Amino acid sequence: MTATMPIYDYACVGGHRFEMLVRSAGSADPACPECGDATRRRPSAVRLAGTADPGPSRDDAPKSWQATGNGDRETLKYWHRQMSQRERLEQKYPELAGDRRPVLAHEGRFAGAPLRAGDALPTGGPSSAASQPPSTEGGRETNG
Repeated sequence: MTATMPIYDYACVGGHRFEMLVRSAGSADPACPECGDATRRRPSAVRLAGTADPGPSRDDAPKSWQATGNGDRETLKYWHRQMSQRERLEQKYPELAGDRRPVLAHEGRFAGAPLRAGDALPTGGPSSAASQPPSTEGGRETNG
């Protein structure tokens, strides 16, 4: 087991403020790293340990019956619970929801950037090979 070192906030008589890891609460106050003056421990700002985890996104959820273990009851319960929690979180924080518009096309020229409801159709450019008329090459019809 590793020992943890607490972080304390300090201020010197010259007005510099800084944080420092110290061995224990009983350790002597360090000198100011800016000017070398004596320091005093200050009340720390409120900090939350760790990070917030919004849980799995909709993209992480199973997309097929096989991905649910062919309808495994425990897997379905788990994902139902996760997605219900995610729905409540997205209602509270809409920025987590992402783009929920239906995908209209995701293959061919839309493989890199799916076409969603409300998007304008891209025109021209090298990525629109699917919209070019077929050409004939050696008696065979080819695309692009």
